[in-house]
Amino acid sequence: MSAAQDRPDFDVIAGWVQSGERVLDLGCGDGSLLRRLIETRGVRGCGVEIDDESVLASVRAGINVIQSNLEDGLAGFTDAAFDHVVLSRTLQTVRHTQDILNEMLRVGREVVVSFPNFAYWKNRLAVLDGHMPVSEDLPYQWYDSPNVRFFTLVDFENLCEAMGIVIRDRQVLDEAGRRVTEEHNFLGSLAVYRISRRK
Repeated sequence: MSAAQDRPDFDVIAGWVQSGERVLDLGCGDGSLLRRLIETRGVRGCGVEIDDESVLASVRAGINVIQSNLEDGLAGFTDAAFDHVVLSRTLQTVRHTQDILNEMLRVGREVVVSFPNFAYWKNRLAVLDGHMPVSEDLPYQWYDSPNVRFFTLVDFENLCEAMGIVIRDRQVLDEAGRRVTEEHNFLGSLAVYRISRRK
């Protein structure tokens, strides 16, 4: 099993996807999550990825992938085309946050988003120590980071409220991938949300 397949947020996501569902994985990387969902859940999956090498890796893995920039939206997909639309560890790299969330909720019945929590206590400590945090969930130096948004669990939940988005479930993990059960915004390194439109 590759390191990507061993990601704890993938475990959470796989637990929310039912057998045979239609899944769109945005920023799918080398297709590890889709490959896992196809093999274990029998899903019908499709990925969107911008990076040339990752697209090739997905194709080699037998994943149906479209090369596209998420900043351009999801105009190629019809409304409610998928049961789940996944954006794992990518929302912080997207400039038009509300636009991509609206697009995901348009093409999917349910959306799953995972992202690093910038309010995690070790991240706060790094900033207090005078440095931007670098960790398993934030593996880049400030000068080569793809991240353009720096937000917390509370920030994301406030945005959901403002956009009329319902949070169906939330799992918060520490750096070791263990579930955090209290003080989520302080002790959680990575958050995984399951959201949908208010009906």
